[in-house]
Amino acid sequence: MTIALSAGTLPALADKASVPAYDRAALSAGILHFGIGNFHRAHQAVYLDRLFGQGRDHDWAILGAGVMPSDQRMRDALEPQDWLTTVVEQSGAQSLARVTGAMIGMLPVGDTEAIVAGLADPAIRIVSLTVTEGGYYIDAAGAFDAGHPAIRADIASPESPATVFGLIVAGLARRRAAGLAPFTVMSCDNIPHNGVVTRNAVLGIARPIDAGLADWIAAEVAFPNGMVDRITPATGDHERAALAADFGIEDRWPVFCEDFTQWVLEDRFSAGRPALEAVGVQFVSDVTPFETMKIRILNGGHAIIAYPAGLLGITHAHEAMETPLIRDFLRKVEREEILPIVPPVPGTDLAAYFAIIEQRFANPKIKDTIRRLCLDGSNRQPKFIVPSIADRLKAGTGIEGLALESALWCRYCHGETEDGAAIEPNDPNWERLTAVAKRARVEPGVWLDMHEVYGETGRSEIFRDRFAGALRALWADGTRAVLTRYVGGAP
Repeated sequence: MTIALSAGTLPALADKASVPAYDRAALSAGILHFGIGNFHRAHQAVYLDRLFGQGRDHDWAILGAGVMPSDQRMRDALEPQDWLTTVVEQSGAQSLARVTGAMIGMLPVGDTEAIVAGLADPAIRIVSLTVTEGGYYIDAAGAFDAGHPAIRADIASPESPATVFGLIVAGLARRRAAGLAPFTVMSCDNIPHNGVVTRNAVLGIARPIDAGLADWIAAEVAFPNGMVDRITPATGDHERAALAADFGIEDRWPVFCEDFTQWVLEDRFSAGRPALEAVGVQFVSDVTPFETMKIRILNGGHAIIAYPAGLLGITHAHEAMETPLIRDFLRKVEREEILPIVPPVPGTDLAAYFAIIEQRFANPKIKDTIRRLCLDGSNRQPKFIVPSIADRLKAGTGIEGLALESALWCRYCHGETEDGAAIEPNDPNWERLTAVAKRARVEPGVWLDMHEVYGETGRSEIFRDRFAGALRALWADGTRAVLTRYVGGAP
């Protein structure tokens, strides 16, 4: 028999899962968060839940907000269960369920006035966001794209913004007009220098609207950079059924994740912060070394296993790691091409860090899908792979493995596996990618001409040569043969 999750059923669930030991009625919102998705609920919300469990900082609870259809679906799922979420943390040996209670409400999705009023509430001292890597309106040069139609619309109608960043500007404008201190804007997305990127987006909207407002934001609002890490697959019927079968809990949108979690954050806040260092958050003056390490080694590693696995019809990440050819491909590219160019990280052994990542990728409980890892390559490759290629070219060192990864992505975007099965669209730019990938089968260089992905790196003759050779080999000999030669050291 299962028990439906709600505030009223928490006592009955206490023998099935860890439940909040604090009085949720005593919580008040101090954080407004855009993008209540799986990662946020497995990461930031868990840290806060642990902190509240220590009897601390109960005025820093989470109030949700959103503008996307997925936000409405999440709101519809969470409201009937009193904003509670079951998080199942999984190691290879065991699974543990905890019900988190750090979120206490969610504003009406897309309701401009309600959201701006929430942002203007002086109790809100941090506005955080997880809007995905592709949600920051970044152009081909890596700068904020002020010409994007959604951004232009927000600038033209500042009283009725529709984007997250337009709403943040409107909320800050209202606070300034009321003589209130600003909130901190804290990105929790997996992009390099996420605080800087967020600041550029906010100022990119504010300055054309009101130069004085933009100057005030630039001087008064903190945008800390942060590195976040926890592998958190999507939730489907399998996860809901597993939660019911293994723990007897009925949750409309549970989260399954690995037991590993990490958060490194610059200690720069406009109006205070919760004492997250008490629950494992590492506060530093400069997060750059940590985010470079994670993005290059972990996220780059995901890309390295994803595309050959996708072409070979492998479903899950742990199954890819159980395939010796893919595992050895990952190890060789990481050890020979990525780790040597990652700058030193305080207190961290990079080889040991990679060894932990291998274990995480191989965790059979997570069932992270290859399709998820292949998703949105047009936004992820410029952040996770291309910078490593650029650094190696600058250093005059080899790029054979990274060029092969790029060729595998191109081959994947052609739209069919090695066995001829169709690959369903898996990128916001899928139609264009597929068209270019088909041309690249004959003219490999056109793939690297996608300036929004490769930038100046795509013009390197060495890279173009290695990429073309790898792509032609993939079409001539197939993924297994090409990987076998590369892993074995053959030219």
